[in-house]
Amino acid sequence: MESQEYTSILVGTDGSDQAKLAFEKAIAVAKRNNARVVVAHIMENKLYGGTMSFSTFTPDLLQAQTDQAKILLDDYVKLAKDLGYDHVETVLEFGSPKVMMSKDLPEKYKTDLIMVGQSGLNAVERLVMGSVSDHIIRTAPCDVLIIRPE
Repeated sequence: MESQEYTSILVGTDGSDQAKLAFEKAIAVAKRNNARVVVAHIMENKLYGGTMSFSTFTPDLLQAQTDQAKILLDDYVKLAKDLGYDHVETVLEFGSPKVMMSKDLPEKYKTDLIMVGQSGLNAVERLVMGSVSDHIIRTAPCDVLIIRPE
């Protein structure tokens, strides 16, 4: 059996410790495979649509959250450099994290491995919402690796 080689690894980040761990492990896999790492932060579009009233949502709030997401992604690029790897791209998108991570981004970046941290949701939240990682496992067009907390 020949060994699996990956060329494009997609990592989702939400700023959690699990996501950072998934990214660090993705860098290790990328080094062994000489693969590109695409680190993505998806801003849930429901937060900016009908569920929030206009009195609580402002363009300033959106800009602040976008700026924060860009800083987070820049930190990941710096972390990769610190780990000795620079074949990293960042993606900041608005949409459904479930759809973006399991369908849209894997198609766009010809992803052959998705690495994500285990859900940070509690049992009740998972039951009601379903975790992004659960959705990715069920629907992704490629291999998926779920990183559990150490």
